[in-house]
Amino acid sequence: MELQFSRHRRLRSSANMRSLVRENHLRPEDFIYPLFIYEGENIRREVSSMPGVFQVSMDNLKAEMDDIVEHGIKSVLLFGIPATKDECGTQAFHDHGIIQVATRYIKEHYPEMIVVADTCLCEYTSHGHCGMVEGDKILNDPSLELLVKTAIAQAEAGADIIAPSNMMDGFVAAIRAGLDEAGFKEIPIMSYAVKYASAFYGPFREAAEGAPQFGDRKTYQMDPANRMEAFREAESDVAEGADFLIVKPGMPYLDIVRDVKNNYNLPVVAYNVSGEYSMIKAAAANGWIDEKQTVMEMLIAFKRAGADLIITYAAKDACRWLKEN
Repeated sequence: MELQFSRHRRLRSSANMRSLVRENHLRPEDFIYPLFIYEGENIRREVSSMPGVFQVSMDNLKAEMDDIVEHGIKSVLLFGIPATKDECGTQAFHDHGIIQVATRYIKEHYPEMIVVADTCLCEYTSHGHCGMVEGDKILNDPSLELLVKTAIAQAEAGADIIAPSNMMDGFVAAIRAGLDEAGFKEIPIMSYAVKYASAFYGPFREAAEGAPQFGDRKTYQMDPANRMEAFREAESDVAEGADFLIVKPGMPYLDIVRDVKNNYNLPVVAYNVSGEYSMIKAAAANGWIDEKQTVMEMLIAFKRAGADLIITYAAKDACRWLKEN
């Protein structure tokens, strides 16, 4: 009997053959590692819901940065946890705010490290929302003024990239204009262009101590049911001057990562968020999955979907596994 069929397995016959024809690859340069800088002393506190992730104070930052450099990671994303909070999130844009202090330290001692500053207010406000509040409403335009002040303070401290994550309308336009006016025309904006109101952020809220004290963030973050809305959000940010486009979360929104990659000629960043990280850690701890294989499969899925860069808490693990291979 004569059969006509294709022999696809010819290109899978050995590890070297599979490597030869592999379409997507992971490198340490692809990863941005989030850091939680805690205002205080003698703090290196593991986040209970995120094994392997720590809140660190400035006196422990050197050891943390040395470890990051040793793993080959080239970029960090800074989140701050201030000692005091108020309704306006003053510590976000204060010259001596914790992120500004940490940024100056990193740029002085690790000048080649790319510092990405998360530009938001939720960790700094007493109410835990990403903007100014009046009653139970989050105010858009007054919030922009505070976000601009925060971005400028971060740039003055030496941040290489400003990453606004607040999802206020017009935030990229306002920050771009503010940075330019302050003399920071060369500082790029890595916009959280497509950020969904996701249940996958739960462990992050423990790590950053920034959970909203009332309501939720659904009036400014996107509805998980919507796809076309992502185009509108990304298109606005491109027009307003964004230099990178983040899609957050990553794993449940790979279709959106691909949409953004196909439609906009800017670097695309997938945020592998805390819930995704924690689920794998928990399953691996119970022996239900192989952590290394699962994490690396997930990360390559981001690249296959179109991500140029990946923000991930698994960056250290991934870099170690890449070296092993």
